[in-house]
Amino acid sequence: MDLIVEPANRAHEKGLKSGALGLISSTVIGIASTAPAYSLAATLGFVVVAIGVQAPIVTILAFVPMFFISIAFQQMNRVDPDCGATFTWATRSFGPRVGWMGGWGVLAADIIVMASLAQIAGQYVFLLFNAKGIGGDASSPWVLLVGIAWIIFMTWICYVGIEVSANFQKALLSIELTMLIVLSVWALIRVGNGSAPVGHLAPGLSWFNPFAVKHFNDFVIGLADMLFIYWGWDTALNLNEETKDAETTPGKAGIISTFVLLGIYALVILSVQSFAGIGTSGIGLGNPAHTNDVLSILGPAIFGHSTFASILSHLLLLMVLSSAAASTQTTILPTARTVLSMAVHKAVPKIFERMHKRFLTPTVATVAFGLVSIGLYVIMNSLSAGQVISDSVDALGVMIAFYYGLTGFSCVWYFRKTLTQSVRSFFVKGVMPLIGALILYFILGWSFWYYWNPGNSYTTLDIFGHVFGGTFILDVGGLLIGLILMFAMQSVRPAFFRGEVLNRNTPTLVTEEYGSKQVESH
Repeated sequence: MDLIVEPANRAHEKGLKSGALGLISSTVIGIASTAPAYSLAATLGFVVVAIGVQAPIVTILAFVPMFFISIAFQQMNRVDPDCGATFTWATRSFGPRVGWMGGWGVLAADIIVMASLAQIAGQYVFLLFNAKGIGGDASSPWVLLVGIAWIIFMTWICYVGIEVSANFQKALLSIELTMLIVLSVWALIRVGNGSAPVGHLAPGLSWFNPFAVKHFNDFVIGLADMLFIYWGWDTALNLNEETKDAETTPGKAGIISTFVLLGIYALVILSVQSFAGIGTSGIGLGNPAHTNDVLSILGPAIFGHSTFASILSHLLLLMVLSSAAASTQTTILPTARTVLSMAVHKAVPKIFERMHKRFLTPTVATVAFGLVSIGLYVIMNSLSAGQVISDSVDALGVMIAFYYGLTGFSCVWYFRKTLTQSVRSFFVKGVMPLIGALILYFILGWSFWYYWNPGNSYTTLDIFGHVFGGTFILDVGGLLIGLILMFAMQSVRPAFFRGEVLNRNTPTLVTEEYGSKQVESH
């Protein structure tokens, strides 16, 4: 084995601010990027409708592929801490076209989610100020305007610097996690002392039996929806070039984030399901009138109607609003950096390389993403009468599975010649990433089959005499647009697609087996 040559400081190469984030800041961003409160508000109702009281066990099972893929991200980041993450790693493993589509998968997922984030933010602003008459309807033009303003504001926050963004995230996440714990404990106390409303359920072991789900199809779709609530921790890896110890800290932050999320989600879902039950009326989690947002309904029911309870209920609304704010911001951050990396490596137009001289942030990439997000939000809102959350949440499961799974496969293939060096290498660079990727791609394939039926989407669109569901259109349309753009880029930036920029032989692979860094030859 030869001694390793330390990798160049890529942050300076791209113009980013290196060393701006530590482990705590990186972990905070990883957790905040998943937006726990927003994710639960937008997803829990759909999951309960699909799988009933087995929501807690599906939450735990969905953690498994996420944890395995976080290991893949960690291992790839150790050898190549590039802010392009999946784009860069898939390119090195499988070539430029696969890598380009991996980068597009990240962009497509982030663009799609921005519509539902803006919608939640718009609605909760009015709920927070008791203005349901103005913004209570999802299709209200006032909700649309506030949602657009929200995207503009969060784009500006991301524009002015990574440290401002990180400090803002710490404040938002503190509110979010505190209120989620208070909500959960309060709900469990009321279930325990007998003051929970009619329809509440006593927790049982059957809740943790995945075989009790009546139909396998429902089980898979429940898993796909649960991918959404875990998705986002990889933002810590997209900020690797701005993090201290870029080869190790982001990977640790990603793994820590997944475990924190598992604990929070298990507690909240168990407690609110016990308190509200899964009925289809009232505050029941299966009530179709509330599937887009269960938390705004549960707050007053759990806390009551006293003055203090009203304060807590409004803090809960503020929590979901801050969660949407955090996720909006941490959706813009990784997307802008993925585009920056693609530009630096000559996969997209050079204009996206532009950096702010003082803030050290990607300028064109950040602003462009904000504008595209606004455009798609307006289109989706007008086509679906405000029901942008429903289909976009379902569609995200496919996009998440696509690029997370691709990272898992990239890890296995990249390390394929060194997997047998040790038992640890075999499992953390081979078995775990492969299992995670296979699970995700199974969910991806099943979701395509399921959403081919337009009756399984919340919105439909007639295209040339054939009716398609909104979820299927978002997924297939998103991937087709990516393919079209990829072929267009081949004529604009041919060097990347000829393999002249990123190749499969660099950077040097690194292992820390036996406490010392060594080169792993290919």
